Amino acid sequence: MRDSYLTVVRLIERLHRHFLDVLRIELRRLGIDDINAVQALLLSNIGDEEVVIRDLKDRGYYHGSNVSYNIKKLTECEYLAQERSSKDRRSVILRLTEKGMNLCNAIRQLQTEMAGKLGEKSDSEKEFAEASKALLRLERTWTDFIRYGD
Repeated sequence: MRDSYLTVVRLIERLHRHFLDVLRIELRRLGIDDINAVQALLLSNIGDEEVVIRDLKDRGYYHGSNVSYNIKKLTECEYLAQERSSKDRRSVILRLTEKGMNLCNAIRQLQTEMAGKLGEKSDSEKEFAEASKALLRLERTWTDFIRYGD
């Protein structure tokens, strides 16, 4: 089990880097050079929602000062809009601008195309459902360890 576990951990790391490469290539194809792949991924994770910065951190997407830097950059480049919460003036609400939503939609379209390529095999849906189940179990195990220790 240990070898399989380590293989999956290494694969997750490699896949994340490859996914950022895919986003980098797509940004280049779209002629977008003012933001990077990590920032595009942040936009994609926000999507149609209005979120508070803390929510992004709580979801486990981003940590520390990186999220603040990336949000500042995305706001300066007019992909994100920020406004103070009327309920809690200390909180800042984020939402995509039209420019940000257009990029988010382009990323969604890319994901649809990638899923279509993967779905050409008849057993792909079952394989991905099983992989998803295993990765969710791994995520729960890691989350429990982070929160509760051994």
